Amino acid sequence: MGYGQAVGLDKGVMREDLADEHRDAALLAQVAGRALVELRADPPALRDIGAAGDRMSHQLLVRELGRLYPGDDVRSEEGLEHVAGEGRLWIIDPLDGTREFRQAGRTDWAVHVAMALGGVAVVGAVALPALDLVLSTGEPPVLPPVSPGEPPRVVVSRSRPPDVAYDVTEALGGVMVPMGSAGAKIAAVILGAADVYVHAGGQYEWDSCAPVAVATASGLHASRLDGEPLRYGAPDAWLPDLVVCRQEYAAAVLEVTTRQRRPYW
Repeated sequence: MGYGQAVGLDKGVMREDLADEHRDAALLAQVAGRALVELRADPPALRDIGAAGDRMSHQLLVRELGRLYPGDDVRSEEGLEHVAGEGRLWIIDPLDGTREFRQAGRTDWAVHVAMALGGVAVVGAVALPALDLVLSTGEPPVLPPVSPGEPPRVVVSRSRPPDVAYDVTEALGGVMVPMGSAGAKIAAVILGAADVYVHAGGQYEWDSCAPVAVATASGLHASRLDGEPLRYGAPDAWLPDLVVCRQEYAAAVLEVTTRQRRPYW
C-alpha cells in the first residue's frame, strides 16, 4: 500500500559520509510507522494496544538496526535504556506518544530513529504515521516563512504545560498550542504549525534526539533551557529540558529561560 510523503527520502541532499544512515533512519521510521498504523486499524483483542505497539515497533527497529549496522549500539526506551556511549549510538523511541496512539483519531504520535555521534544528534527521522509523513535529516525540510502579524505559537503539553512555557508565551506575546508527543511538538515547529517549543520537568534522550536532529538540520535553534548544547549518549538517559524554536525567537526565548527565576528543571 502507499504510505504518503517521506520528506528527505528521495532528493539526495545529505552529508555524503552518512548518506546510508540518513536514508536508513527514514526508511526504518517509515516501516515501523506503517506497522503501527496497521496495528491500530486491527488492534489485539486481549492486549493493551499501546504496549503492543511499543513492543512491536521496538523489536522491528532493533532487529533491523542490528542487521544494517551490527557494530553500532542501540539505546531504546523499551528495554535498552542503559546503553550509552560517545561513539556511534542509535537512539530510538519506537512509539512516542503512546497515550495518543491509544486514542482513535489522534495524529500527534510519532516514531523516532536517530543516531548520535560524539554526543551530537547528527542523523534523525521522525515518522508521523497518522499524517503519512516522515521528516528526515536526509533532506531537512525547508522552514516556511513567519506569518506577519500573527502572534508566536508556543506548543505545549496537553495536560501539564510547565511554568517556563507560560513565562515564554507571556514574554513573546504569544499563544499556546496544546499537542501530544514530543516528536509531534517539534515536528510542528519544523513544519511551521508552531514557532516555539519549551519543555521542563522531565524527558529522556529518545524523546528528543531524532526530532532535534531534524530541527537543527532545518536551521532551527535547539538547546537546553540554560542555552547549553543538547548532548546524547550519557550513561543516564535523563534529559529533562529543552528549547526548540525558530532562530527569530531564540534570543527572546533564552532571555526568559536563562533567568532561572525559579527551578524549571
